[in-house]
Amino acid sequence: MSVLIETSLGDLVVDLYHEECPVTARNFIMLCQMKYYHAHLFFNVQENYLVQAGDPTGTGRGGTSAYAVVDGDESKRFFNDEIKPTLKHNKAGLLSMATGGVANANASQFFVTLRDHDLEHLDGKQTIFGEIAEGMDVLEKIGGQFCDDAGRPYRDIRILHTHVLDDPFEDTAPAGLEAKIPPDSPTRTRPEEELLVERLGATEDLDPNAGKDEAEAELERAREEAKSRAVVLEMLGDLKSAEDKAPENVLFVCKLNPVTSEEDLELVFSRFGRCRAYICQDHVTGDSLNFGFIEFETEQHCVEAYLKANNYLIDDRRIRVDFSQSTSKTNWDTFLKLAAAKDAKKKKKKKKDKKEKKEKKVKR
Repeated sequence: MSVLIETSLGDLVVDLYHEECPVTARNFIMLCQMKYYHAHLFFNVQENYLVQAGDPTGTGRGGTSAYAVVDGDESKRFFNDEIKPTLKHNKAGLLSMATGGVANANASQFFVTLRDHDLEHLDGKQTIFGEIAEGMDVLEKIGGQFCDDAGRPYRDIRILHTHVLDDPFEDTAPAGLEAKIPPDSPTRTRPEEELLVERLGATEDLDPNAGKDEAEAELERAREEAKSRAVVLEMLGDLKSAEDKAPENVLFVCKLNPVTSEEDLELVFSRFGRCRAYICQDHVTGDSLNFGFIEFETEQHCVEAYLKANNYLIDDRRIRVDFSQSTSKTNWDTFLKLAAAKDAKKKKKKKKDKKEKKEKKVKR
């Protein structure tokens, strides 16, 4: 017999050991039919060990058996173990009742194993009543969540729906069961008994680029890469702090041809907006180091250049552009001051040459 469990991370199909553990299997079937597990948290996730659910409070101390719900008898909250010597905790995907090691304290809580070894301490204590038939990849996703010290995922993982695919107990269902089965699936997003503070929503989209077009997503990825590189540069000593960053209107350009001049770059990149180009040079020879920076008047022009100018062919070289730049042990304020001084020096020389040329004409 099978049950489909829809979770916020995907579907699990469970085969129950109804012949070996009829009381436990029937309890699980009835709880699923009554939609008891709807919106329950996977509140305990132990990496490479187990994932646990079935407690409406989310604390590991709540829950009740289907027998108590159907009969309205609180004394039936727990039922006895069905420990079978032939059933061992020896593989991933096994379903067992969670009782905290207390004998005959089965209710609604269950766990699913995540590994196939070092589980012998559970044998003889927890009732094994089924296994995952389909959806092991989903189980791995649940087991791989980031969790706090108590094992609760930082992102709420919930059971969304349960569907009984095959019920071998259909002909012997207890008299009060039908009245407890809701006509429609509950609309609740969390159990009324839940005592935990909600975290990141179970169905909330974690994609930071959701709703963005391809260009916006590419821009965001580039910025995230730049942040990561800044941390590395801080570790290497190339930046005083990862928070130190280039102005957002400055673009880094590399793989330049040695013959490419700053005037060439300004001519090419001026199609995106007014800009100034700076090519880094060897401090001894004055030769180009084949990389430099383009400073635009606005951030918008810089972004447009980033999106369109990568792999431009300049002087038979395919250039690369990026938002991330590093000048060893030099912050951007200093760099731009030096660049401004260099620009002023060029203008002064140009003015001087023009004056000398004029004087020569006068002498003639």
